[in-house]
Amino acid sequence: MQLGFVSAILGDLTLEEVLAFAADEGFPCVELMCWPPGKADRRYAGVTHLDVSDFTEEKAGRVRDLVALHGVRVSGLGYYPNPLDADAAHRQTVVEHLKKVIRAAPRIGVNVVNTFVGRDHTKGVSANLAAVPEVWLPVVSEAKAAGVRVGIEHCPMLFSDDEWPGGKNVASSPAVWRELFRTFDAAAEGVVGLNFDPSHLVWQFIDCGRAVREFGKYLVHVHAKDERIDRDRLYEVGALGLGWHIPKLPGLGDVRWGEFFAALTDAGYSGPVCVEVEDRAYEESLADRRRALRQSRKFLEQFVG
Repeated sequence: MQLGFVSAILGDLTLEEVLAFAADEGFPCVELMCWPPGKADRRYAGVTHLDVSDFTEEKAGRVRDLVALHGVRVSGLGYYPNPLDADAAHRQTVVEHLKKVIRAAPRIGVNVVNTFVGRDHTKGVSANLAAVPEVWLPVVSEAKAAGVRVGIEHCPMLFSDDEWPGGKNVASSPAVWRELFRTFDAAAEGVVGLNFDPSHLVWQFIDCGRAVREFGKYLVHVHAKDERIDRDRLYEVGALGLGWHIPKLPGLGDVRWGEFFAALTDAGYSGPVCVEVEDRAYEESLADRRRALRQSRKFLEQFVG
């Protein structure tokens, strides 16, 4: 396994500065954010370290040169919108950009693109799964043609009243993953997998180790983020309430990291493990965010040599 980080937390740095920081701090890889330039619609979105909107061969060559110069591998390209949004025009916009990200990946030597399946949060699981083939099979075909694997992250994207009751990503649990992979494997087996993050399971009380062992063959990328369950808040609002689970740096929450990495090794996973910093306690300054990455690296090195 290779320890890296998700570039979103360093959104105010250039691509070259991100790669230089990674090299200086001993991170062998980085997941680069590829949002279209513009205003972000939520925290940690809208970061553009690789602009694929007009990705010429000259631009691709410059990226390849920077990667070679700093000796840091790009573990994957990241773009996390809502491809199943209730607004058809928005769906089309994000799907077209996702295809651009997929087409850009092999041009810089990358074979993984990470994203969300998405969800119309006003509809149930069955209705959303029924919408997947129309929206997603063209994306799967694009990825297959490019030689790219798509890593689906499984965050429910349920953080506010506006996203209640279903959240904005239907791929949130093992039961749904099985249905999705039946659809995706029928179209192009092995093209779509999981970008696995234990923090999204711990607060749903889903066994992370069991999930890794069952879906090990689908793991294409891993995020390392912790989640602390606020028991007092949980007591007040219950499991159907909001605000009782809090993103933290690895080692500062309720993820059982030894058990998680044991499951990864049992499953034969040997790919990237990228720290994703969403801990508000480390967001005051760029120095704090850099410190968050250093602290996370030191903690995770006991599991990733």
